Amino acid sequence: MNHNTPLPPASPRPLRHLAEVHRRVLTTAQLRAHGVSSAEMTEQCRTGGPWQQFLPGVFLLHPGPPTSEERLHAVLMYAARESTPGVPSQPGAEEPHRPVYAEAMITGLAALTLHGFTSAPPLLSLEKIDVLVPRLRRLRSAGCARVVRTHALPTPQQVTGVPIAPVPRALADAVSELADAGAVRRLLTEAVRAGHCEPASVVRALNQAKLLSRPHVVDAVDSLLAEGRAIAEDRLYRMVHDYGLPDPVWNVDLRLPGGPHLGGLDAYWPEQAVAVELDTRAPRQDEDALWSEYARKREHLERLGITVVHITPKKLRDSMEQQAAVVRTALMASGDREPAAYVVVLPR
Repeated sequence: MNHNTPLPPASPRPLRHLAEVHRRVLTTAQLRAHGVSSAEMTEQCRTGGPWQQFLPGVFLLHPGPPTSEERLHAVLMYAARESTPGVPSQPGAEEPHRPVYAEAMITGLAALTLHGFTSAPPLLSLEKIDVLVPRLRRLRSAGCARVVRTHALPTPQQVTGVPIAPVPRALADAVSELADAGAVRRLLTEAVRAGHCEPASVVRALNQAKLLSRPHVVDAVDSLLAEGRAIAEDRLYRMVHDYGLPDPVWNVDLRLPGGPHLGGLDAYWPEQAVAVELDTRAPRQDEDALWSEYARKREHLERLGITVVHITPKKLRDSMEQQAAVVRTALMASGDREPAAYVVVLPR
């Protein structure tokens, strides 16, 4: 055999090769695939040695403190389910490997920091890094890795090669560990103000995590919903103005003459009998009942000849032009409908 012929990728690679890689993080299985024995691992991790065992089965191949990126990857390596055996390709610094972490993703405060939250602490200041895994995984928290379990893993988002939980799930996992009402309020408020997600998705995640029984969380959610409604109302005003819709009457109550209250509306065009209602429901335990109430109001108004356009804050944010077209179509179609019943319009 020609000794100058390169070995195939699956063949063990010498220990010297590993020592040359700067700040490398590898698992026991990956080191063994490189041809490193358990005895060699122990020797390298001796007191004052060049390596350290950072987490069970995860080694840091330099003696100093880990970087933020190394901590994240070490936690993921510890928590991820081992996939195919072998060593991920990492030819050099210019060509870093992108490991695939099966059934594991960063969540909680670390994920929020990676999402760009300014109210979340820097990664290096976090004593624990939350990692989300399926509920039935046999895995315990260890070192800086705090294991969080879930019945169904969400689809992760990738930030610099690190899989992280979507904002609503990361928020719920962060809030579950926070007793500081101010910190909870700041995180929830930033989630909405910075456009990371809509209030309804946050509240849904908090409800699924059974956090809405905590008073400081409920207070923060109330502020969040008020904040979300104010933002949605502002977008609705901008939609009417920017897309040249006729001015409606804003924030009104409708009543039948001498009769019952029909409900509140965010915008109403009396001449065309067209209404817009923002759906800013908080999806809590009574979600179905609340939606039934919305549906009953809408059906009642439409029986009276009033067209109700239902718009969610997410649609206003993501497809304002499309929502303006829906309202414009309803206004233009009013001339083809039977005249609506007479209703009394009152300020709300």
